[in-house]
Amino acid sequence: MMKNHPHPGELLREEVLVPLGVEVTDAARRLGVSRTTLSRVINCHAGISPDLAIRLEQAGVSTARFWMNLQTNYELSKAQELKRPGVRRLQPAAA
Repeated sequence: MMKNHPHPGELLREEVLVPLGVEVTDAARRLGVSRTTLSRVINCHAGISPDLAIRLEQAGVSTARFWMNLQTNYELSKAQELKRPGVRRLQPAAA
């Protein structure tokens, strides 16, 4: 798995909103979400929710599954960076 996946909000900002010249307020209105909600996502303070992923798909910005996969990959890459206590197998190894 790739380390340091970018936050999906960063991709939404840099690969969608900026090239289209769409401001946050207008994008939020078009998506039917609050400006605060969208701002938190594109500034990497909140993740892409399933609801927002569906709204992005309905707005013609890739698929909901694409956005959810980005979010999952980002969260997994962050979780892998954390120290955790040793983990033992739940089942004994096959002989």
